[in-house]
Amino acid sequence: MTRTSASGVCIGMATLFVATLSACSGGNNTPAAGPTVSATAPANAATGVATNTGFAVTFSEPMDPATINTTTFTMSANGGSAVAGSVSYSGVTGLFKPGAILASNTAYTMNISTGAKSAVGKAMVAAYSWQATTGTAADTTRPSVSSTTPSNSASGVSLGTSVAVTFSKALDASTITAASFTLKRGTTPVPGLVAYAGITALFTPTAALTAISSYTATIVSAKDLAGNALASYSWSFTTGATSDTMAPLVNSTIPGDGATSVVTNSALTATFSKPVASASITNATFTLKATGGAAVPGTVTYSGVTATFQPATALAISKQFTATIAAGIKDLAGNALAADHTWSFTTGATADTVPPTVATTSPLPAATGVLTTASIQATFSKAMSPQSINNSTFTLSGPGNVAVAGTVFFDQQNKVANFQGTTALAANTNYQARLKGGNSGVTDLAGNALVSDYTWGFTSGSHASLSPVLLGSSANFVILAQSAISTVPASAITGDIALSPAAESYITGFSQTDATGYATSPQVTGKIYAADQAPPTPSNLTTAVSDMQTGYTDAAGRPTPDFIELLTGAIGGQTLTPGLYKWTSTVTIGSDVTLTGSATDVFIFQISGDLTMSAAKNVFLTGGVKARNVFWQVAGAVDIGTTAHFEGIILSQTAIKLETGASMNGRLLAQTAVALDQVTLTKPAP
Repeated sequence: MTRTSASGVCIGMATLFVATLSACSGGNNTPAAGPTVSATAPANAATGVATNTGFAVTFSEPMDPATINTTTFTMSANGGSAVAGSVSYSGVTGLFKPGAILASNTAYTMNISTGAKSAVGKAMVAAYSWQATTGTAADTTRPSVSSTTPSNSASGVSLGTSVAVTFSKALDASTITAASFTLKRGTTPVPGLVAYAGITALFTPTAALTAISSYTATIVSAKDLAGNALASYSWSFTTGATSDTMAPLVNSTIPGDGATSVVTNSALTATFSKPVASASITNATFTLKATGGAAVPGTVTYSGVTATFQPATALAISKQFTATIAAGIKDLAGNALAADHTWSFTTGATADTVPPTVATTSPLPAATGVLTTASIQATFSKAMSPQSINNSTFTLSGPGNVAVAGTVFFDQQNKVANFQGTTALAANTNYQARLKGGNSGVTDLAGNALVSDYTWGFTSGSHASLSPVLLGSSANFVILAQSAISTVPASAITGDIALSPAAESYITGFSQTDATGYATSPQVTGKIYAADQAPPTPSNLTTAVSDMQTGYTDAAGRPTPDFIELLTGAIGGQTLTPGLYKWTSTVTIGSDVTLTGSATDVFIFQISGDLTMSAAKNVFLTGGVKARNVFWQVAGAVDIGTTAHFEGIILSQTAIKLETGASMNGRLLAQTAVALDQVTLTKPAP
């Protein structure tokens, strides 16, 4: 891998430093004509802007600091009078600080001239202007941390990762430095490079992290554009044994490919399969063009795992457009998007003026007995602006209206906002969640705000996690079925398998060799048991099957779900926290799902329909979650797709099928048949 300095010289390992995509020689994403403006804070046409704020501009590539000054970056009030102030530059961000408090309810215009040049001497493609209107008040709210990557207490973290922290609002880039953003292994500082773009700071170690080691990241002395200081914030994680080599993907887009009658005033989004380097998401790497025409000007932002392109003006009606996410964008471990991702859509004739609403919440309003480690979630009626959903607009408070510390993540693919407390909630306590509406509240992609604040309350229970499902002697087997077990050779199974009341002849594809009371197979690291083998196998299996059925009943009968009909069963792309989940229909896993928690946390999924997992998708466990504590109770059939990877104990009332090349850590406990096709199945670790 390579890293690029602000002067354009490639200096080493990681391509995640701010200049990576634009200044490395040979990079196909380098703007040929010159730098452009990727984003501004406040955004263009913003209203109610604080009278004491600064005005920041993020460029598509590193600039020559000497050319970002009070001549090239200016500000004027409505009517043309110049605003006196100072200009600073850091990373890829310029900041204009007015010399005095701004007038209330006044429109201001910010200008970047073509005298601003890149670090390699290229002038701006064109002069750039944006407008904002002040409100009546100063900003005295301190910024906070909305989310981190890796998350607090994460384990198994890639050795090649960078560390990212996303804030509730734009910060003064000059306050995000190697002194204010640090990483330590124990008490030993980790050398690295610090960058800031949009609302995300990135620490990139100069060398791979040490395996199976604990690290602590800390942010101190950072300030927002109004000068309000961030409270010191620290979080910790533990590395795994290997580096992440999986390339990021674009999981979904809004609008979708081939969409028609798209509203003319909406922003576009692209949601990735994993976090990517925020500084690599610019209007050089996220572009929009009218088919057969010129590029559409706009600004680009990044939050969570979603990039947003905001056109500078409404799109032309009844016209086709093509959006592109450029290859070379890298995740936090340095893995690049394999190829350009493009999609097209056609606009309609109207703009979107319909405010968003909250469709459902979890916990439900007035819910009781909520797990103290539960994630607080709100599902919206439409796609939302990811940057508008942070821990300033999504809050949780306890008795006395005392705020609960936590992080916020927005899942654009499923339109779900998630609030996760930094620590467990107090037991048997009333809490109130709030989504801010109106001015400076949450908005949809067309800029329509939630009409008013949305609040709901719930009461925590007395425990942080569920008790595991009791499997009895059925836990002695990695596969236990009642009517048949089949495989297309060669599968690789670690653990014992068993069939009862059906005979051994219904175990097919294993080429087993019989012994007394069991059989063996080259495909099984363990033993094969069936109901017609020598005693005591038959009676042992009768007990195991009974225990399996009891376990199924236990899982299906757990009361008071923490999550009911979450996303109507389409849980792909979600990060799920411990608890009891219930669906009265089929559950689908169309993209990767992450289960996050601790080694003692329990997940129980009650599914009244089928469970279907798409090809090449994954269930990941993070934070120490154990497969032995994850239970999928499925009344219908289970189908795990080709080359997919699954985790947990499946208790199926019917059949379980693992398609070609699938892999799994867990157990398959079926009340009918299990079918395998060249799979890898491993019993869960204790």
